[in-house]
Amino acid sequence: MTTNQSGERQDILDFLAKHRSFLRHTAQGLTDEQANTRSTVSELTVGGLIKHVSTVEQHWAEFAQGNGQSTPGATEYTPEVIAAWQDQFRLVEGETLAGVLAEYEKVAAATDELVRTLDLDAAYELPAAPWQPPGVFWTVRRVFLHITAETAQHAGHADILRESIDGQKTMG
Repeated sequence: MTTNQSGERQDILDFLAKHRSFLRHTAQGLTDEQANTRSTVSELTVGGLIKHVSTVEQHWAEFAQGNGQSTPGATEYTPEVIAAWQDQFRLVEGETLAGVLAEYEKVAAATDELVRTLDLDAAYELPAAPWQPPGVFWTVRRVFLHITAETAQHAGHADILRESIDGQKTMG
């Protein structure tokens, strides 16, 4: 069996769409207050997870275009850097669930266009990080698979949070 590029690209798009749908479903019908509720012992919130997934997807999409090296990592973990990291997992002043969902839709549409157009075999070196040895390259294909895995993982987290808020489940 021969895999053609358009089939592979469609598979990636379908897989992304499925897990994005699960994530968005967890927010359906929530108020901003509920979307920002810590419903378990975790610091995570449904709205914050959607915001985080959107930010991470955008970062990886930039990497897939060869722009990953221009995003410097924090070299010093100051209280401000830690606070900014924590704020990506919750809605902060002025943010709404509708706003983070709208931003997520824009990011998703941009990523989908990259799935359709980028060379899936192009590879870029991962940025330096304490957990990453130098010289590791990821293909664009792997980046899109990683975005999907991140989305699926966080959709599961959001599902648990949502069930703790009002009993709604994505599946079952």
